[in-house]
Amino acid sequence: MAVLMAPAKILVLNAGSSSLKCALFQQPGTKLLWKAQAECKQGESPMDALPELLQSLWSGPAPVLASASEIDLVGHRVVHGGMEFRHSTRITPEVRAAIARLSKFAPAHNPAALAGMEGIDRILGNQIPQIAVFDTAFHASLPPENFVYPGPYEWLEQGIRKYGFHGISHQFTSRRAAAILKADLYDLRLITCHLGSGCSLAAVRNGASIDTTMGFTPLDGLMMGSRSGSVDPGILLYLLKDRGMTVDRLDHVLNHESGLKGISGLSGDMRQILAAMQQGNPRAQLAFDMYVERIRAQIGVMISGLDRVDAIVFTAGVGENCPPVRTGVCESLAFFGILLDEEKNAGSPVDEKISRPESGIPILVVHTDEQWEIAQECAKLMR
Repeated sequence: MAVLMAPAKILVLNAGSSSLKCALFQQPGTKLLWKAQAECKQGESPMDALPELLQSLWSGPAPVLASASEIDLVGHRVVHGGMEFRHSTRITPEVRAAIARLSKFAPAHNPAALAGMEGIDRILGNQIPQIAVFDTAFHASLPPENFVYPGPYEWLEQGIRKYGFHGISHQFTSRRAAAILKADLYDLRLITCHLGSGCSLAAVRNGASIDTTMGFTPLDGLMMGSRSGSVDPGILLYLLKDRGMTVDRLDHVLNHESGLKGISGLSGDMRQILAAMQQGNPRAQLAFDMYVERIRAQIGVMISGLDRVDAIVFTAGVGENCPPVRTGVCESLAFFGILLDEEKNAGSPVDEKISRPESGIPILVVHTDEQWEIAQECAKLMR
């Protein structure tokens, strides 16, 4: 395996279903040198933007590299690693084949990561080391009572179990929270709330995930922007058997026509939901109330599994930027003695406490940085 020579430059690709985030870091210290993001319209691939984004590194108006050869390795976010990948892994043809097999469990994400690997082959050559950093790896520490489903035991033998997702974000967020609290991560018990277009919670004890809300796929758990989260499986059987819905149509409804978008009839964007609420839209209000209630309920589940909580941490697009969601969640948990500082909460805080000093549980807002965490994982693996 290659060994990094300091100062080494690590390119990170975070490919989603509709966007591509790129960043260039330098080791040691994981210093950010450059970042860029491309959004794509429906039907387009985020990877269409990759050549232009990367070429701007060495031939754009403000180049940060003399040539592409200065890049030492490339790290990729991969959403689903199944049971095969419990740690970040050097990418080989066998690893790519395994990620492709797992695409059926994360069809909006794993193929995008594979496309990114292929794009790097074309642009930088297939000799450059590439690393897969898995969202599921952080949750590999879940105990069996939390990852086994109560169906036939054969399900587990077939790989049907809770995997959990957003692990890169939950890992970064828990480390950053420990720094803000000036505490040793391995002495803390945290609940990290990743609330974006996709949403999940994690219970983190001594630096390890012991429970999370997403499950076998990223569709499970909390209500999300356009994903349903957990629903009674009997509803799905009814739609298939009695309403004549096809499997493909049901898949589309659960992933793209549910959640905030499905209930409001407007959008999966929380900003549009809040604007409609201010105009008195009852369905927008219902969508908001349901969203908050499900977060509150699952925080209660996490608290019971941790026995004590040293902090609740909000992160990602909604978690970082939506004071009404944080207020709604914390108000409903007032019986734990949680007291928000409403002035701080309303002030778009970054990496700080937003609870009052006398609050029974500190509440933090952390700006997540998956790209930085991926770079750290790459450097650790290649040292």
